[in-house]
Amino acid sequence: MKVLLVGNPNAGKSTLFNALSGGHAKVGNWHGVTVGALEKETSLGGKTVTLVDLPGIYTAQGMSMEEKGARSYLAAHPAAPVLFVCECGAVRRCLPLFFSLAGGRRAMFVLTKARRFYARGGKLDVRLFEQRLGVPVVVAEGLRKRALREAAARVLSAPVLVPHEVSFEAMYIPAQKGLSRTDALLTNPWFSLPLFFAMLAAAFFLTFAPRFPGDLMKNAISAFFSGFLAGRAQGVASPVVRSLLSEGLLPSLGSVLSFLPQIALLFLSLILMEESGFLSRLAYLTDGVFAAFGLNGRAVFSIVMGFGCTAAAILTTRSLDDRRVQRRTILCLPYISCSAKLPVYLTLAASFFENAFYGVVLLYALGVGLALLAALLTKGKGRSPFLLELAPLQLPRPVFVCKALLFQIKQFIIKVATVILAFLLASWLLSSFDWRFHLCAAEQSMLAGLCGGLKWLFAPVGMADWRIAYAAIAGLIAKENVAGVIGLFYGAFPYGAASAFAFAVFVLTCSPCVSAIAATAHEVGWKRAALYALFQTATALLASYLAYFLWRGGIVLLPLAAAPVAAYLLLRNRHERVHRPRGHNAEKLYR
Repeated sequence: MKVLLVGNPNAGKSTLFNALSGGHAKVGNWHGVTVGALEKETSLGGKTVTLVDLPGIYTAQGMSMEEKGARSYLAAHPAAPVLFVCECGAVRRCLPLFFSLAGGRRAMFVLTKARRFYARGGKLDVRLFEQRLGVPVVVAEGLRKRALREAAARVLSAPVLVPHEVSFEAMYIPAQKGLSRTDALLTNPWFSLPLFFAMLAAAFFLTFAPRFPGDLMKNAISAFFSGFLAGRAQGVASPVVRSLLSEGLLPSLGSVLSFLPQIALLFLSLILMEESGFLSRLAYLTDGVFAAFGLNGRAVFSIVMGFGCTAAAILTTRSLDDRRVQRRTILCLPYISCSAKLPVYLTLAASFFENAFYGVVLLYALGVGLALLAALLTKGKGRSPFLLELAPLQLPRPVFVCKALLFQIKQFIIKVATVILAFLLASWLLSSFDWRFHLCAAEQSMLAGLCGGLKWLFAPVGMADWRIAYAAIAGLIAKENVAGVIGLFYGAFPYGAASAFAFAVFVLTCSPCVSAIAATAHEVGWKRAALYALFQTATALLASYLAYFLWRGGIVLLPLAAAPVAAYLLLRNRHERVHRPRGHNAEKLYR
């Protein structure tokens, strides 16, 4: 038996799903977190059921991709009981949707965000509401998991819902409406946008600046692996095992794991922005800016998520109402620097800036600029609609923040301990043995024979080295592999500033990892995903050549190269105006 969680976006469905099933569905205080049906088996009332978390839906006639997906799933399971999740403050608005989606099913009405509703003067007689509705009603907030499961189990024996008129007299007083003073301040662009950039600067300083927490913790972990553990491994008697530990795994794993504190601080900043509700206000404020690039304000959610994980950010694009805007956003997201690129940037940045902090900031800013340029170059005619419900402002809950952060840390460690460890083991094996499986130098190894022909890819940027080409290929699987391979073969990047910057630009602009390509294929199809990946990788090589040329003095010619692009964009966006006769409130028509 399937039990379906249905309701408006950001009503608390995923939080309820996690509480009932013990799952780890992504939750957040913003619209469009859940983009597809999530299923997990659990026990309700002694019966094993499959709990299904559906994307948010506002109306039964909604045309967004999320709403179509939710409607299709409901239609495919006409007998499945429904747990309808609704904020206390939205009961009147949600009742027509409840009757249209849950009518003819066993149903239950689950109320969320009760504390906020009561704090703003709202009142609701739950028992009277349950009598008039004809199905069980429960307030989920404040219930422990066991009590919540017992309450949710009532849906399995609930009566079939019959749509009817429900009078709210004597049982419901709505909460006060209007923006609070804090909300009015945060929706003021003159205050909110400088605040956002100040928060961004603080996050970058804490994460990357020398002698700040992120840098200090990174150096401590790196010293532990490369110094203490690798030194102890030198005493191992077997030369093969000694080479594996002291020259292979420990320095390579240390070069990746040492960035864990900085990745954690970066995720902490993102979680705080999500949970506080600030992210949805940022989307509202930047809609006009993004419209100039052919996107809309909702793209903010995907772009900010892209700083954490490109694959997850691509999946959030399903919350965009316009399919064309979704495709343009997906095309832009690989240029947003995800957390997996951070170890590579920090490995390379020290080669072209004395202070690696400035190098990382430059690469992050360059990525955002390239993403907006890609959106501008693919901009179509017309503008997609922008409708957004502001998430409630709230202080981030410490328990939730800690759980979300620990989950991200766990995911990174699992990735390092599985995918990256397996890749580094294979790399060490192939680079340490020849075709007769004799221990040898890297230049005589199997890997050198396999990758020797690829060294010319990076010869134009001063690195005719198969190891660099192999590191670039490794990054197509997982970006962290690039830092691991550099640590395995070199310890530190051995080439000059121009080559380091060019290689960093390649990593920034090339195709994302395989999981992000799979997410792209899930949204736009394998054919388009493969074309995107090939195009991004080919242009990344050209971008690295250009970066090398500019760093070596060609930057003085940059205005000449930029002039044709600027002229094309200006001519492309020209339009003809047709004016009505002048007069009071005369309108201007455009075509």
